Amino acid sequence: MNQDSHSKQDAREAGERLVNSHASEDPFAAAFKATRMPMIITDPRQPDNPIIFSNRAFAELSGYSTDELIGRNCRMLQGPGSDQAAIARIRAAIAARQNISVDILNYRKDGSTFWNALFISPVRNAEDEVIYFFASQLDVTTVKNKETELAEARRMAEKLVEERTRDLKMALDAKTLLVHEVDHRVKNNLLTIASLLKLQARLTTDVTVAGTLHSVLDRVEALSIVQRKLFTSDDVARFDVAEFARELIIDVVSALKRDDITVELDLSPVLVPAVKASPLALIVNELVGDAVRRGLRDGGGRIDVTVKRLNGHFVIRVHDTLEPADVNVDREEQEFGRLVLETCARQLGARIERGVDGNVNRVDVTLLVGDGEEKTF
Repeated sequence: MNQDSHSKQDAREAGERLVNSHASEDPFAAAFKATRMPMIITDPRQPDNPIIFSNRAFAELSGYSTDELIGRNCRMLQGPGSDQAAIARIRAAIAARQNISVDILNYRKDGSTFWNALFISPVRNAEDEVIYFFASQLDVTTVKNKETELAEARRMAEKLVEERTRDLKMALDAKTLLVHEVDHRVKNNLLTIASLLKLQARLTTDVTVAGTLHSVLDRVEALSIVQRKLFTSDDVARFDVAEFARELIIDVVSALKRDDITVELDLSPVLVPAVKASPLALIVNELVGDAVRRGLRDGGGRIDVTVKRLNGHFVIRVHDTLEPADVNVDREEQEFGRLVLETCARQLGARIERGVDGNVNRVDVTLLVGDGEEKTF
């Protein structure tokens, strides 16, 4: 009898001793043999830790007969597609006499593959010596295939989302570039108009005409600031009214060169759709300009400007404590400014409230925001 035959015989005898050590009526032994879960027992005290017992379910799973399995090491189920890292983990656990649970690709006798959910556990005697290894297997090929299909579907979905995101970004970049180009051209045109108005105002000798030209120039420059803001903004769809008001007021008050006129600002970011930028800019310009005109005398005073959300509304508020200017203000200019303010407010669906409290002149412009428009302002 050769060495392989001796090893096989030793393994078979070890298995018989294990079975014979249990009474025939032992429910655990009966369950081990009858269960549909593939199970084997190996003997680490024999060379190469051979299989000494296999139930019918394992023989059916592997394609080997019980006689072919006895005396062989479980590595017989490994093949070219088996994960070497998983194999190394199994060997390390057996050498350390530890439990291990691992999924590994195994091969049947006919060469077909299956995913094996393998669990190996050492069995110790009263002296804490490992006398057997108990291993259970579960064919999880269907689950693994589903995982592979899901992973592929997820990869395809991620690729599709990435491509779609790239396309949308390109479209948005193109739109942003186009809008910026339009804003740039409008800004340049407004600057050209402003230059022509300044030139005409400088050349005219008629005081009334010069005043009218400067009045129009103020409004054109306000619109120029809007277009500059839109052109330099990363968000071409929205416009910050508060930031515009800050820049406009600083420009207007600085141009007065009056230390006795102070400005207090209460500004919070209020983003509006870009299409509403021009009428809102003209509203701020008219309110601030009107306050400044009232303060063109030696007394000076204070202008309070508020731009913020308030109780679900968007409020532009200009209060001033400037003494009424003792200057000859053109009535037509006053009427024109009033019409500009009311036209812009009507265009936006805004409400204008005016009042005088002592020496405080106040004007509030409130944009009513409905439930469906809450995100607009």
